[in-house]
Amino acid sequence: MLCLILLVAATALVFAGYGRHEIAATGAPQPHCPTTPATRGEGPVVQVDQNGIVRSATPPDGTVALTYDGGPSPDWTPRLLDVLAAHHAKATFFLTGAEAAAHPDLVRRIVSDGHELGSHTYTDVDLAQVSETRADLELSLTQNALGASTGLGTRLLRLPHTTGLATFCEDQWEAGRRVAQAGYVLVAADGKSVLQLTGSAQAVDETEKLLARPGGTTRYTSVGQALGLTETTYHVSTLAEWKGAAFVQAQSASRGFADAMTWLLVAAGVITAVRLALLIGVARVHVRRTRSKRRRGAPRLPPVTEPVSILVPAYNEEAGIEATVRSLLASTHQAIQVVVIDDGSSDRTFEIAESIDDPRVMVVRQPNAGKAAALNTGLAWAHHDLVVMIDGDTVFEPDAVRRLIQPLADPRVGAVSGNTKVGNRQGVLGRWQHLEYVIGFNLDRRMYDVLECMPTVPGAIGAFRRGALAGVGGVSEDTLAEDTDLTMALCRAGWRVVYEESAIAWTEAPSTVRQLWKQRYRWCYGTLQAMWKHRRAVVEGGQSGKLGRRGLLYLLLFQTVLPLIAPLVDVFAVYGLLFQDPGQALGVWLGFTAVQVGTAVYALRLDRERFEPIWTLPLQIVVYRQLMYLVVVQSVVTALLGSRLRWHRMQRTGTATETLDRTAAVGHSTTG
Repeated sequence: MLCLILLVAATALVFAGYGRHEIAATGAPQPHCPTTPATRGEGPVVQVDQNGIVRSATPPDGTVALTYDGGPSPDWTPRLLDVLAAHHAKATFFLTGAEAAAHPDLVRRIVSDGHELGSHTYTDVDLAQVSETRADLELSLTQNALGASTGLGTRLLRLPHTTGLATFCEDQWEAGRRVAQAGYVLVAADGKSVLQLTGSAQAVDETEKLLARPGGTTRYTSVGQALGLTETTYHVSTLAEWKGAAFVQAQSASRGFADAMTWLLVAAGVITAVRLALLIGVARVHVRRTRSKRRRGAPRLPPVTEPVSILVPAYNEEAGIEATVRSLLASTHQAIQVVVIDDGSSDRTFEIAESIDDPRVMVVRQPNAGKAAALNTGLAWAHHDLVVMIDGDTVFEPDAVRRLIQPLADPRVGAVSGNTKVGNRQGVLGRWQHLEYVIGFNLDRRMYDVLECMPTVPGAIGAFRRGALAGVGGVSEDTLAEDTDLTMALCRAGWRVVYEESAIAWTEAPSTVRQLWKQRYRWCYGTLQAMWKHRRAVVEGGQSGKLGRRGLLYLLLFQTVLPLIAPLVDVFAVYGLLFQDPGQALGVWLGFTAVQVGTAVYALRLDRERFEPIWTLPLQIVVYRQLMYLVVVQSVVTALLGSRLRWHRMQRTGTATETLDRTAAVGHSTTG
C-alpha cells in the first residue's frame, strides 16, 4: 500500500511538473532558419488537405483578426475581455491546455463573450523539438482541457514560438504541416491582417490603444469570422467531455498536491529545526542542572543506600545472560538481590543463570508468558522497596545501580530512566543505532526530564519504587511496549519520572536489518498502543497533564505524523533534485545534514563519546532513517486495521558480549 501511495504521489508530481514546464521543457527555438520550404502559401492562415496540398488565406481589407497567445490568466484575461466587450470586438484566444485546465471559468467566459478558442499546445512547447508522439499528446491534452471547460473542441492551432509564416524554420514547418494535414488550421501572423499579441498586462494596454483609435473603420474580429471559416470550434461528445473533466480534475489534484508538498516541506523543515533547537536548548538546561549539583559536592538530599531488587526477565538469552548477571554482581552498590526470571526459554538460559554461585542471585522459572508477565513474577519475588528492571542482554557499569537509584531520594520521583548505550557498534548498522541512541533517545530524555513528561523508562535500565508499581497494578500486559505503558501509567498516577545520565548500561543492538525491523516494529506498535491507552492524559491535570500535553503530543508529532509524511517529503525532494533547481535542493539537503552533524557533535560531547561514528551520519539520513519511517508506516497501518502483534524477541548471537565488556570498560574510564 505504501508503494502504491508513493507511486501515486510521484505520478501526481510528474503530472503537475509537466504542466508547469518543469519536466520535458523544450529549449529556445533556432534564432535563424538555414533553409526555406518550397511552398508554404502566402497567407497567414494555412490548411493542408489529405493529399498534402497547401492552401492559405488572408482576411479581406478592412478586417483584422485579433489573436492572443497563452493563458488564460486571472491576472490579465478578465481585463482583456472587458476591453474587448467595451469596443464590441471579437478575438481568437490560443490557449495553453495546462492553463485552460487550471482556469476553466475563464475559458467559459471567453466562449460566452463570443470569442473563439484556439490551441497553443498543452505546455507551450516547440513542436519542432519533440517527437510526433509528444506533439500528439500536447494537442490531445489541450483538447481535453477545452472540452471539460466548455464542451467544445477547436481546429485552430498556433505553433508556439513562431510569428509569421515566412519566418518558420524547416523543422517548424514540417511539424506544422503534419498536424495541419491531420485536420488543424495553422494560424500564423503577418502583423497586418492577423495581429499576434502575447497574453499579458501589456497586451491589455495595447488592445485598449488599438481599439480606441479615433475615426477607425477597421473591423476587429476572430480568425474564423475574418475568413468566413465554419466549424473552427465544434461540440465534443459526452464521453469526450467526461474524459476531459476527469483530466482537469486530475490536473487540479496534482497541482494542489504539488503545492501542498511545497508547503509541507517548508513546514517539516521549520518544525524539525525548532525541535533540534528545543532539544539542544533544553539539554543545556539539563546538563547545567545535573552536573552543577555534582560539582558543588554533596547533594541536597541524602544519598540512597537502601537495598535494591534487580529483575532480569530472560527468554532464550543464553548468549549474554551470564555477562548480564555478573555485571550486576560487580556493582558498587552491594545491597542487591538479582532475580532472573526465565520465561520458558528453550535454550540453556535457566541452567547458565542457576549455575552462578552467589547468594544474591535467585532464578525463577515459569512457562512462556511474555516479558510483562515475567516482570510481574519478578516483583512477587522481590524483597526490597527499590526495584531495578533490566533486559537479559544488558551489561551494567559497576556504579550504574548506585547512580540510578539516587534520584529516588526525592519522594516525588517514582521512576528513573538510565542511559542506554549500544555496545556492538563496529559495523555501519551498529554505528547508526549508536548515533540514534545518543542523538535521539538521550537528547529526548533530557528534554522529557526538564519538561516533566517522560513517556518511557527503557526496559534496559530503569529504577522504580515498589509502592509506585503496586499503585498502578504492576506491569500491564495490554501493550507490546510494556516499559512505555508502565511509565505513562506512573505519570498519570502523579509520579515524576526523571533521567539519570550517569547511570550507564550497555546493550546488544540488532545486528541485521531483519532483527532491527522486528524490534522497532514492536517498539513503535507498542508505543502507539500506549499512547491510545493513555490518551485521556491530554485533558487531565497535574503530572498526567504534563505527560499528555507535552509528552504525548511530542510523540504524536515527531514519532508518528512526521515519519508518516516523511516518505512523501522524500519523494518531493527527489523530484526537486531531478526536475526543479538541483542546486537549491542540494543546498537544502546539505544544510539539513550540517545541522544534524552539529547536533550529533553536541550530543556525543554531552555523553562523552568519540566523534568517529559521525562519518556515517549522512548515509544514516538517506538509508537508516527511511527504514525507521517505513516501520512507523507499517505500525500505523497495522493499528488502523485492528491487527494485534505477538511479542517479537531479537535473536541473540552472543558475538557482542566481548564488545559489550570492552566498551563498558572504556566508557567507565571516560565517564567515571
